Amino acid sequence: MNQRFSLQRGFGRVFRGETDINFIGHARRWFTISGVVILLGLASLLIRGLNFGIDFKGGVSWEVPSASLSVGQARAAISPFGLSSATVVTLGGGGGRTVQVQADLNTLSQTAKTAKEQAVSDALAKAAHVSSNQVSLTDVGPTWGGEITSKAIRALIFFFLAIAVYISLRFEPKMAIAALLAVVHDILVTIGIYSLSGFQVTPSTVIAVLTILGYSLYDTIVVFDRVKENITNMVHVGRRTYSDGVNDSVNQVLARSINTSTVAIIPILSVLVVGAYILGATTLKDFGLALFIGLTTGAYSSIFIASPILAWIKEREPRYKVLRQNIGSAQAKASRNSKFPNVTAKAATTAESIESKVAPELTPVASGSKSRLVNVDSLHGSNRPSSRNKSKGRRR
Repeated sequence: MNQRFSLQRGFGRVFRGETDINFIGHARRWFTISGVVILLGLASLLIRGLNFGIDFKGGVSWEVPSASLSVGQARAAISPFGLSSATVVTLGGGGGRTVQVQADLNTLSQTAKTAKEQAVSDALAKAAHVSSNQVSLTDVGPTWGGEITSKAIRALIFFFLAIAVYISLRFEPKMAIAALLAVVHDILVTIGIYSLSGFQVTPSTVIAVLTILGYSLYDTIVVFDRVKENITNMVHVGRRTYSDGVNDSVNQVLARSINTSTVAIIPILSVLVVGAYILGATTLKDFGLALFIGLTTGAYSSIFIASPILAWIKEREPRYKVLRQNIGSAQAKASRNSKFPNVTAKAATTAESIESKVAPELTPVASGSKSRLVNVDSLHGSNRPSSRNKSKGRRR
């Protein structure tokens, strides 16, 4: 019961923007996690590469209309032809269900390729109990995939330039650098996951990757907008560093980031589960999988990558260096005073005592155009016996 109450209280603080998580202070931890994932992905790219679909590397695609033919039966039908690495998936459902087989036959001569295409068509038709004429055959050349790749690269370059100009004008160039580095992080992580998992890269994957870049930047810009607002109010007072301002901003928009990411990811999960695995739409699977990976990575990078990078860059500016040094000196002085409170209080009491003994109780009194100093007691008619009266009393 207490644990449940604590969880509810914790979530309540998150959604009220009352958290105080030190995101910037643990930047090394976030960078280490991302660095390990990226290095694993790059190593996999060098060793295994990416599993490009037929649209990129070229090949042959067979589609067999069948409501009963399974993926295993289709693989068994084409195994005598040495197509163990072929991709076999189901498309659609119900009466419109088809089985798609994709294989690379580019290494064969034209005559051998034509013969194998016909033999595979006959084998699939026999396994599905349909006529060979019902098996559709598509020959895809690798040039089309190359065109898609070159267009995607050009679109990515234009995207980077446009975003750099916009963020530089809307905020400042250093925020543009941090945002673009976070986008590069998202791309590398997504590509690395595809290489490690062996997921097939199709044109739908490329479109999805370009789509998630916009979402990643949207989340980052929301954080940076709050940073800009808070820095104006906090840092220039002289009591908070730039990193403190960024940290407060991230805590304030944490609930919004969680909400927007959740709302965006839930439909993608429905596309993956219903569209890809229940209905068997592989195009939706390719698109939804890339979106899911990218949205998750983008939500992570906007908080754990872009914000610490921005704080690290800005803290190198001279004015924020001086501000940090001044705040550090003040905190060190306060810490010393808190460690020795009795000594500090005793020193202050001693100083007051010495001042009361040394400083005469004199006050200025105007006398004509000039002022003179007189004893305070004489102004109030003090009844204190003077030293002369005391001496007279002794003689008597």
